Amino acid sequence: MSSTWGENIKLSVFGGSHTGAIGVVLDNLPPNQKIDLDAVRVQMARRAPGKDKTATTRAEADEPQILSGLLDGVTTGAPLAAIIANTNTRSKDYSDLKVHPRPGHADYTAAVRYDGANDIRGGGHFSGRLTACLVFAGAICRQILEKRGVTIGAHALRVGAAWDTPFDPVNVSAAELNALNTRFFAVQDADAEQKMRDEIECARLQADSIGGVIECAAVGMPAGIGNPMFGGVENVLASILYGIPAVKGVEFGAGFAVGEMRGSENNDPFYYDETGAVKTRTNNAGGILGGITTGMPVLFRIAVKPTPSIGQPQQTVDLTAHRDAPLMIVGRHDPCIVPRAIPVAEAAAAIALMDLLRGAWRD
Repeated sequence: MSSTWGENIKLSVFGGSHTGAIGVVLDNLPPNQKIDLDAVRVQMARRAPGKDKTATTRAEADEPQILSGLLDGVTTGAPLAAIIANTNTRSKDYSDLKVHPRPGHADYTAAVRYDGANDIRGGGHFSGRLTACLVFAGAICRQILEKRGVTIGAHALRVGAAWDTPFDPVNVSAAELNALNTRFFAVQDADAEQKMRDEIECARLQADSIGGVIECAAVGMPAGIGNPMFGGVENVLASILYGIPAVKGVEFGAGFAVGEMRGSENNDPFYYDETGAVKTRTNNAGGILGGITTGMPVLFRIAVKPTPSIGQPQQTVDLTAHRDAPLMIVGRHDPCIVPRAIPVAEAAAAIALMDLLRGAWRD
């Protein structure tokens, strides 16, 4: 099924934007792992809507109700299942989209794929609302990883024409990542946030939306994790990152910039550090060679497209009358989803790295 993911950890997501609840099941977590639910709530709050001018005004508490797999705050080894209630829906705002699909959204393709039976309300199962499930699962995996020395953090690298300071791909530290991974609108440079907010506000006032780029890093990953060919670290990460609605590009390390380099520039020279560990002096590889971790920071970036639902008149088609038609979208929508997508990127990374490491751990 398309809503189930993972090789060693099985993740399943269900529900839709306007169903009674959305939910997630996470199977094969190691047992006897202490989970801090307050720390989980911190991550949920970072993604939750209705709390900032850059986001939709739809307010949801996003309080997970855990059904199984956790007893007295400790994982039991059974599947961890949770639901998150949808309490603030306005389905009538979407009634016209069954006939007039939004440009840039999955309304049309979903109608074709599911013979018109798809739930159009709030985007249904194609909605960014489902990322709340990813954040919950990632918050659980993040805590288990942290106990094993793996730290994950991300920031808004770019929104429109506004840029933040990128990570140092060699020396990014757990302390730097921890300074970001509990914040809303995480950036390294305080001046960058205001510039990004200005870009978003400009788009909002023009009844438009804007996209951006999120940069994420993980430190503490041991060397030798992953597999060549189709089971590589990039493969596993990319497969879950593309499950985040609006992600249209993923790059690792130097990414597409390697197309401008020579081998002498791109190759990361090896050396032994003072502890006797093998390191590289640069990290164009993003901590991954041949699909296997090098022990350097794992570094990637995702490109996030502008929100398709905008307040400007657009052109679409009438699927009933089979002719071109105008479209005016109503409802509550994010002018930019980058700030709320930062914890989603971190969560996806945590789930992916947990999956990669799980096969090497003993209960």
